[in-house]
Amino acid sequence: QVQLVESGGGLVQAGGSLRLSCAASGRTFSSYAMGWFRQAPGKEREFVGITWSSGNTYLKDSVKGRFTISRDNAKNTVYLQMNSLKPEDTAVYHCAASRVGGATASAYDYWGRGTQVTVSS
Repeated sequence: QVQLVESGGGLVQAGGSLRLSCAASGRTFSSYAMGWFRQAPGKEREFVGITWSSGNTYLKDSVKGRFTISRDNAKNTVYLQMNSLKPEDTAVYHCAASRVGGATASAYDYWGRGTQVTVSS
């Protein structure tokens, strides 16, 4: 079993920044692709971005240029740096681990509990 714990969420004004962290247990972190998802009230969970074990990353179009995803395998941690935040970014953000990777929740084996991000106008 892999345990994931997110941190770094909070309340921020539009245009501000937050950095989310996801700490993973175990010693197999580097073999997993790590994804970020978010879920706003009344909305389905949506894919935000992914980093593969190689360090390559992919982000959805709506956050490209504002968000950056990265990983530190030595620390078993993945990050989501969020800049120029907008009210539409308000959601619970989850990290997840996948043996293969992908943009759909079904591809992921382990999930964190989530951290709340609220962006005020």
